[in-house]
Amino acid sequence: MEKIRVLVVGYGNVGRGVLLSLANQEDMEVVGIATRSVERVRKSVNNIPVVSINDPAEFMALSPDVAILCGGSKNDLPQQGPEMVKYLNTVDSFDNHSCIPQYHSSMDAAAKAAGHVAVISTGWDPGIFSLERTLANAFLPGARSYGFYGLSEAGGLSMGHSDALRTIKGVADARQFTHAVSEAVEQVRRGENPDFSAGDMHTRECFVVLEAGADAAAIEAEIKAMPGYFAPYKTTVNFVTQEELNSKYNGFPHDGCVVAASTTGAGNPASIEYRCRWASNPEATANVLVAHARAAVRMNKSGDCGAKTILDIPPKLLSSQSYEDLLKKFM
Repeated sequence: MEKIRVLVVGYGNVGRGVLLSLANQEDMEVVGIATRSVERVRKSVNNIPVVSINDPAEFMALSPDVAILCGGSKNDLPQQGPEMVKYLNTVDSFDNHSCIPQYHSSMDAAAKAAGHVAVISTGWDPGIFSLERTLANAFLPGARSYGFYGLSEAGGLSMGHSDALRTIKGVADARQFTHAVSEAVEQVRRGENPDFSAGDMHTRECFVVLEAGADAAAIEAEIKAMPGYFAPYKTTVNFVTQEELNSKYNGFPHDGCVVAASTTGAGNPASIEYRCRWASNPEATANVLVAHARAAVRMNKSGDCGAKTILDIPPKLLSSQSYEDLLKKFM
């Protein structure tokens, strides 16, 4: 079997999750890690080449088929995505929902110019839940499909929003938990098809460690005004010590569901729900990214190019199993 050769770009929580996932894929292998912090990452990994993300000759010398981009959506991916896809197929988890159309446009132009496939905005949401919302709307015409996150009492750890917090000057470390508004979930289940704004469905809870001398009031105001992340939501900002953050708010749990309710043609009630529960948000996202890396390479080998989302990809391309085995096992 000729294995798919994967370059991991970035070595944060998602990057480490991608390495764990690749170790379980018989048809894939990691050929290297590209990072801005070469020396630091070299001390953390064994027997994997670590190269500079800023040196295309160096990472292309590893002969990768696809790069899995593990950077953040706020600052990393808008720059890294269009640049990396010039050299090879890419997969990323760009998760700023309101900016996905613009990001898709820039990645599509860059990927088509290079003749590569760029799978964008894939993970569990956007990604799996995007597909489930589309299916629910198709199977229940007229029904709105809704995504809710952080269904447990503790809420769900958002990696993208936590990363956005850490980009603020004066923030040493931070984590953000999303909470679903329970009454909003029940409204959807009752088939009311409510016209929610973003802030009606979720609240945001931030735990922030300040750098010495930082202005807490100014930082709280900047957080609450951040467009695309916190501005539309009821947001609570809690300032904690690094020790508190590490001990009380560690781990990466997240969960969520897609819900749609309507009626059939005869007027009978009908509903669709799909739920994910993740003990580790970054590892779950990494597993989805790896499956889409497989699909990206297969699509490109068949002559396809341009930006793709999960809505463009036949499920059989995500699986390591043959189509014949899929028919036997899952149909």
